Amino acid sequence: MTPLRLLPRLMRVAAILLKYDLDDLVDGAHLFRPLKLVRPWFPSAPADVRALPRGARLRLALTDLGPIFVKAGQVLSTRRDLVPADIADELALLQDQVPPFPGAEARAIVERELKASVTTLYASFDETALASASIAQVHAATLHDGRAVVVKVLRPGIDKRIARDVDLLHTLGELAQRWHPNADKIRPLEVVAEVEKMLSNELDLQREGASASLLRRNFASGVDLYVPEVHWDFSTQGVLTLERVYGVSADDIAAIDAAGLDRKHLAEKGVRLFYEQVFRDNFFHADAHPGNIWVDLSRVDEPRFIALDFGIMGSLPEADQYWLAENFIALFERDYARIAQLHVAAGWMPSTVRLDELEAAVRTVCEPYFTRPLAQISIAELVVKLFQTARKYELTLQPQLILLQKTLLNIEGVGRMLDPEIDIWAVAHPVLRRILRERYSVRATLRDVRRRLPQWIQTAPRVPELVRDALRQVASGQQQQVADPLALAVARDDARRMRRLVACSLLGSSLLVCAALVGTLAARGMWPAIAAGIAGVIAFVAGWPRRVA
Repeated sequence: MTPLRLLPRLMRVAAILLKYDLDDLVDGAHLFRPLKLVRPWFPSAPADVRALPRGARLRLALTDLGPIFVKAGQVLSTRRDLVPADIADELALLQDQVPPFPGAEARAIVERELKASVTTLYASFDETALASASIAQVHAATLHDGRAVVVKVLRPGIDKRIARDVDLLHTLGELAQRWHPNADKIRPLEVVAEVEKMLSNELDLQREGASASLLRRNFASGVDLYVPEVHWDFSTQGVLTLERVYGVSADDIAAIDAAGLDRKHLAEKGVRLFYEQVFRDNFFHADAHPGNIWVDLSRVDEPRFIALDFGIMGSLPEADQYWLAENFIALFERDYARIAQLHVAAGWMPSTVRLDELEAAVRTVCEPYFTRPLAQISIAELVVKLFQTARKYELTLQPQLILLQKTLLNIEGVGRMLDPEIDIWAVAHPVLRRILRERYSVRATLRDVRRRLPQWIQTAPRVPELVRDALRQVASGQQQQVADPLALAVARDDARRMRRLVACSLLGSSLLVCAALVGTLAARGMWPAIAAGIAGVIAFVAGWPRRVA
């Protein structure tokens, strides 16, 4: 039942949706239908606004509803697996800008959070905000040692405001889940949960500082990407102090040209940075629109980007990272059968899917693209269409992969803005090949084995017991189920395969442990360790069950 305290706010939402001719959204929730009877008495948007496409009208409605709904729209724009492309494109244009709160309040919050007066903390603190958004605003300041910084301060009472608005979003989500005809495709409660998680993360500025600190460490040289330093002595959950950086937005082409920067070189560097963040570091900036990605105009010979706003960062489970990288390689090489196999092997699709049908569907999507010059092919657009096609085959994707799609779209957009003729395939393919070669080399595998060695040694004494228990369970299950000689023969064959698998797995594990020990203790050369590692892998492969024709 809808709480009565939320009813006036729900009616306001419905009224604004009707104002912008978004009748289908009102129809979807039966609770709001009586409002349509009194619609003539409600204010209506001008005719030219009502003539806009549905995505533009929804964007304007969310702006009218307030900053938290703007945040919800921004999250929805990333879910291109749920939202039609025309609406997603419009929602991506939503700007999270609100009037600043008084600088005296910001000063008081800083003093309360850092437990000292502003004059003790900073040599100067400008009470006029540099920028203001729905969650926080930014002020310029100077440390006592002369370094310029910016101080990000959470809005007063924002946690209570967000809790209240999230309650309203939950109610709207439940109404849409119950009444909207396309609820199974839109999955409104899932979207609300994602909005709630993102807002919760943005309320913790210490988390944002930690993300900035890790990204800065990943690009410590600062040659390609510069990340401002976090001043931890002046930061808490409600206040974040960062080094002040100077540059221009990545879409300010006039300023970049006036500074004499090589835009082609800069565009290629931006594409490389994306693949390095995702596949080398497994930690990527997931809100990489031009406003958060600046260009340093002071470096003409070796231009670089500057990253800002680390509230939304992404990472992938290790397995998904590997499968995604292999999918990209197969896509670059137009190996459609491999793409189909990888989707099933990754567990993104059920094993019952017919690979030949999936391969044909992938080919149908990809082939029209490959008739164009490579410089005109958008990897991001192609990946989005592949995932949309794969949904027909019960595709299951984690939110991180959807976030990756959005980031890929942003990065390609920045790259093509800087250099409309950029061949993203030619830039991305060798970078991804190099990263995979380094990440999954024999040496890297041995390093991973060495890292896991203490855990394996701790578990090793229990291995015989675990194997014995597993064999007993298999044997008891077979004894209960076997009822005829043919089934008995099959069961015995399965048991032989199980024993072979267990024996080879034990041998392979032992050889890999030996490889790690040799690699750690050997005084010179890695060849004995490599040989032992290869032997261990061969043992594993030898024990793996063969497919019966």
